Order: sequence, then C-alpha cells, then structure tokens
Amino acid sequence: MDTRRTGHDPRTVIGEGAAQAAPANGAAPHGGASLGDDAVLNDRVEATVESLDVLLVEDDAGDAFLAEELLADTALNTRITWVSTLADAREHLEGFRGCVLLDLNLPDAHGLELLREILEGAPAAAVVVFTGLDDEHEGVAAVAAGAQDYLVKGQVDGSLLGRSLRYSLERRRADEGARQLREARIRARENMRLERGLLPQVLLQRSPLSHRAYYRPGRKRALVGGDFYDAVEKDGTTHVVIGDVSGHGPDEAALGVSLRIAWRALIMGGVDEARVLPNLEAILVSERAQEEMYATLCMASLDTGDDRVRLRVLGHPPPMIVQDGAVEETRVTPQPPLGVFPVEETATDEVVLPVGASVLFYTDGLVDAYDGGPPERLEVAGLRRMVTGVLGQGVSLARLPEHLVDEAERSNGGPLQDDVAMLLITHGELE
Repeated sequence: MDTRRTGHDPRTVIGEGAAQAAPANGAAPHGGASLGDDAVLNDRVEATVESLDVLLVEDDAGDAFLAEELLADTALNTRITWVSTLADAREHLEGFRGCVLLDLNLPDAHGLELLREILEGAPAAAVVVFTGLDDEHEGVAAVAAGAQDYLVKGQVDGSLLGRSLRYSLERRRADEGARQLREARIRARENMRLERGLLPQVLLQRSPLSHRAYYRPGRKRALVGGDFYDAVEKDGTTHVVIGDVSGHGPDEAALGVSLRIAWRALIMGGVDEARVLPNLEAILVSERAQEEMYATLCMASLDTGDDRVRLRVLGHPPPMIVQDGAVEETRVTPQPPLGVFPVEETATDEVVLPVGASVLFYTDGLVDAYDGGPPERLEVAGLRRMVTGVLGQGVSLARLPEHLVDEAERSNGGPLQDDVAMLLITHGELE
C-alpha cells in the first residue's frame, strides 16, 4: 500500500496495537515521544531523499496503519508494502534494497531466528525492528545480530520513524562500503601472496649472469595474472624461464604460481635439463582448472665459462639479444605451447651471448600492444624497433623495461590490456 496523507493528527504515535492521540499541548502520553513544537523545525530540516521502498512486516493491522500514517507526514518519499507473516515477506525479500520494518513477533516466526532469515533473504536491505515496551532488550540483541536500528512501540512518532529509516539506510550503505573495503584488502593480501609466488627472488649468486626483473599487471585489472619468470644457478649451469598461462583470472594466476614453483623444484632437484619441460607439462595437465588451459614458455640454460645459450621456446615470443645498442631477434624452432600436445622432448636452439651482451625475455603483453592504433599490433618486429629506439635515446639497460612499457602504452593509445613480465639477463654485470 502506498503512503498517503489523511486527517490523522501528525502527533499520533505507534501504540501497542492501537492509536494513541498525543495531547494538544505537546506532552507525550505514557512517556511516548511527541513532535510538539519541534514538528515544524523537523519538517524544515529533513530534506527529501530518494524514493525509499519500505517492507513493513507487522501482524497488527493497527500498528501497520499507524506506521503508514506517520511516514506520510514526513519528508520521506516512501512506498510501503505491508505483509503480516514471514511466509508473505519471503516473496518480497529477494533483491530488496530498501528498508524492512520488522515486528519480531509474527504468527509464523519470532525473535532472532526471524531476524536472521530476513537478513539472509535480503542482504542488501536495511532492517529496523519493532519491539514492545517490555522487550527493549530484544532490540539491543537484534542490532547486535545485524539489524541497523530498533524502535520501541509506544515511543515512536513520525519524525523519529523517518530519521530511523534514513539513518538505517545510510548505516547499511556504510556497512556495505566497509564490507567491500575489507574484501578489497583481503584481495590485496591474496594478490601480494600471488606476487611472491609469481615474482620470485632469483638465485644467481654464483652465476656469471646478472638480471633485472620487471612485472606490470594489465591496467584494467591491476591484479597479478598468469605471467611468471624465474632464474636459478645449479651445479655450474644457470637456468632461466619465462612463461604466460592462457587467459586471465585467479585460476590462471594460481597455475602460473604452480608452474614456476614446479620448475624451480625440478631444477633444484637435479632433473636432467632435457626432462624439465616434459615433467612441467605433466604438472600443468594435473593442476589446470580447465582442459583448454595451456602455457607459452621460454627456457634458457647457460654453462658457466661458456657463451652459448641453449633455448627451448614453446609457443612463446622469442627473446632478443642486446649488444652495444644493437638489437637482434633470436631464431628459434617453432614448437606448440605447453599443455597442447604431450611433450616427449623439445627442440633446442643455441644462441651466442658474449660477455657484456644481454638477452631480453618478455611476455606477449608487449607485442600484443597496438602499433600506433588498431588493428595493427607491434608483434616481435615492432618491439625490436621499439627497443632500438629506446636505447637510442640514451636509456640505460637497467631502466629499459619501464621505458619499453611506457613506449608500448603510447603506441597502444592507452594502458596495456594484458600483463607484462620482462627478465633482462646480462652476461656480466648489468650497467
């Protein structure tokens, strides 16, 4: 039923099932609150708010009628739906985002169990409970259980009822904002844990190679994705890996963490270099959430005292050799990504990495950027041109990754959509 103005005295209060007229002199009967001379002031200061839906759950027709009349004499623009049982209320709870005025004693339910069902049925709604004069402790318990406010029958006038609804709705919004903030903080902590897994502390203390690692998540998500990298020196050989799990989301990020940790475990466990990727493929198949998930990957190995790097590239963009300002794309044997076909053995390519030269490993978030605008993409040739241009501006190798991403975003016309991981490995000290 919709609120409407009638001839009732606005100083009427909600009683214990019956109307009680407030005395003309403004005194409150039986201790009830009266508008008195404050009525005009309250009407002036109570600004009209957006239309408010009110679900009145009250089995006493007299109290329900008075609630309607009191709300009609406030500045609130309300639409009231009255039901007298929990069974009838259930039909209106799903998706309800207004305010529920709830009597805690209904024919088919009562007390905190009734309140909990209302809160669970309409999690986005604000709930104000009605209690009797002798049951004010129920109101306190109701607020502790999740209600936004409580009102005592016999002590409620129109102004108090209107203010309670507005307060409760704002408190519900504040609670929702606080809940979202808590969830955001939890997600941030989870992302930090993912970052610790995806972005490791490389183990190159005894290696002739130095490194510069870089990671930037796709700007639309600003969360860690499925890109990963690692570098480990073991028994005189330095191994490097960079990879990218297909897709974006928590499953892909988790799989990226699993693959990186599994790769490090295989290397540190002394597994033969040629068997690392077949074993890693078996782990991917067992850990992926969907059968269609796969990973592109590039693995490099360099023996201490040698300058020949063994490369294994599975569906991944080939690394680039940077030396004396010149940039060259490595020529590798095309192979399918990890997880597409069973990996029995992988083709191995060799490139020369003299002392002082660097190799740039990267994920496809860079090469997928637009080349000055859609539909053309940078691709590997465009990235090589971009690396050459950045180095030509006098940018040091140590700062190359950040400048590359900035240039890629300018070429893209805005933030990159995909994650970008880079690992710059130098034979010798990185300058």
